[in-house]
Amino acid sequence: MKYQKLEIYTDGGARGNPGPAGIGVVIWQGHELVGTYSKFIGHATNNQAEYQAIVYALEQAKRLKAEELDFYLDSELVVNQLSRKYKIKDENLGTLFVKAWNLMVGFKSVNFSHIPRYKNVEADKLVNQAIDLKK
Repeated sequence: MKYQKLEIYTDGGARGNPGPAGIGVVIWQGHELVGTYSKFIGHATNNQAEYQAIVYALEQAKRLKAEELDFYLDSELVVNQLSRKYKIKDENLGTLFVKAWNLMVGFKSVNFSHIPRYKNVEADKLVNQAIDLKK
């Protein structure tokens, strides 16, 4: 199936920052839930986990043959870095930025929006599940 436009909620987190980390991704098309993903990613920082959630979501969007993506996440830093408003000073984040940027090629549009944490509850729950199950 091919999707015109997907709304993607992502979150990443680490206990201890850095520490055991997980990602959560919730993908919607309109009012239809397309999929939820939860994954333990090992030892990482919160920001690294945020980027890894976006990378994972972009890979899923490519698999779903989506054309346009609207991302919603509660990391203002990552939104501003991916929107090219902030420079990336951390080498590890730079590597993840490049990986995400390369995965964006081929989509008609990819937008990133910052949302308050309380609007990202589903993705946050998936992060905690991933960490709890794989700790």
